[in-house]
Amino acid sequence: MNVPTIHLIGQDPDELAETVAVNDRMEKLLDGQVPLHVQDDPVAAREFQRTGGGGFPTLPRVPEASWRTVTTSDGGRLPLRVFLPPDGRAPEGVFLHFHGGGGVIGSADGQDPRLRDVAANCGVAVLSVEYRLAPEHPYPAGNDDAEQAALWLLANAAAEFGTERLLVGGESAGARLAVTTLLRLRDRHAVTPAEAFLAAQLSFGGYDLGHGTPSSRASGDRNRLINRPIQEWFRSKQFPGLSPDERLDPDISPLYADLRDLPHARFTVGTADPVLDDTLFMAARWAAAGNTAELVVAEEGWHGFTLHPTALARGELAAQEEFVRRRLP
Repeated sequence: MNVPTIHLIGQDPDELAETVAVNDRMEKLLDGQVPLHVQDDPVAAREFQRTGGGGFPTLPRVPEASWRTVTTSDGGRLPLRVFLPPDGRAPEGVFLHFHGGGGVIGSADGQDPRLRDVAANCGVAVLSVEYRLAPEHPYPAGNDDAEQAALWLLANAAAEFGTERLLVGGESAGARLAVTTLLRLRDRHAVTPAEAFLAAQLSFGGYDLGHGTPSSRASGDRNRLINRPIQEWFRSKQFPGLSPDERLDPDISPLYADLRDLPHARFTVGTADPVLDDTLFMAARWAAAGNTAELVVAEEGWHGFTLHPTALARGELAAQEEFVRRRLP
């Protein structure tokens, strides 16, 4: 049986002091805002996020990115945000990216500067998927879009980008979608994920959307970007009418899935993240299923800690880029 390789980061005293100070400032900011579950307006929440509210920094859209709408195998039309290596360089691989936001907020162009940097620094094409959001499009719409994006990429990567070296990843809800997509490829399309994808970068994902892991259930009302009421609000919008037991379906809660034949994964989470246990448990199960895994745990890292301009975030983002480069043959 394999076990994850564990890396502890953010323990340097100066770095840790900065992380705690930023956390404190962010918590005061969030305490002065109407929480998502109280506001209960997904459309307004999306606009609030895009303009720098709710603890999300405002990120500009970059001219290096472009929109591409592809026709999927089920006849649908799916928008992708595309980033290419600069100076006309041929991509060394393609990174399929799923954004976070609880399946309710977020967008494929919400991390333009970050994904531009991945394309430039790793020499890969990055495709960020504009999957459908709840409550307008509840489950399984987001999962279906993620699956179709992966199928399109598998069929078209060589012709479109000149390479079949593929990687996948995402943050928060996007990390969960990356995992359910790999499982769907295996179970519905006879694709072996460990052969189709070189690696997965999975940042602070929530993998138990049923009753929640212990850290999630214990998170209470304290707002560390997310908390228990906000997580429950996301689930109520994304999975209307489904009970907690029904949400244990592995297509919703991949912590309970058969995890065999999956690619090498790098899991990232912070010790102050309400979904800390989701990552700890998933990394352990990933490795126990015979896959290889790295587990990165950030001291005092909040949910989404890589969004903020701290030494902890800069170090982790640089490490993620190094991971992508390392996994390319």
